[in-house]
Amino acid sequence: MKAMKTLSELNQIKESKQAQVNLREENFGLVKVKVSMGTCGIAAGAREVVKAILNEARKDNLHNIQIFQTPCMGKCDLEPVVEIHYPGKDVITYVHVKPEMSERIIKETVLNGTVIEEFTK
Repeated sequence: MKAMKTLSELNQIKESKQAQVNLREENFGLVKVKVSMGTCGIAAGAREVVKAILNEARKDNLHNIQIFQTPCMGKCDLEPVVEIHYPGKDVITYVHVKPEMSERIIKETVLNGTVIEEFTK
């Protein structure tokens, strides 16, 4: 049987875990951009899409954005698929995304929260 932790040991554990909690809270307000990178997404050009989105985000020196490559989202006939996640809001899904659409996605949706209706169909 393990011995109980001392108060000092418990405080050390608390301090080490508090940094992780703070990091999660800081990231709560981030806009998350998810690009479907399953086999069908890659075949449809998702690699080029994620590169273009990364380049646009770098160009605009964005710090409130996280860009993820995700496995298949189950929307194979709509690939490449990009989802924009704002904390506390509905997910915005763009389909048949092309690299040249990335500038509008970053400037209009990520920066301004505007849904680009023509990208949703």
